[in-house]
Amino acid sequence: MNGHRKRFDSAIRDERGDVPGWVLITLMTAGLVIIIWGLAGPALSAVFEQAIQRVTGF
Repeated sequence: MNGHRKRFDSAIRDERGDVPGWVLITLMTAGLVIIIWGLAGPALSAVFEQAIQRVTGF
């Protein structure tokens, strides 16, 4: 039974080692979304407003 416990503990340690990588990927993705939204947001808003004006102008 002791061998099973060691394998279980080592599996948990391996999984814990992956968490910081996933956290880093998530934070980097969120940062990229914020940067892209900041750069493209005003242009997308202008395109949207222009499209709404064309639709409501008829």
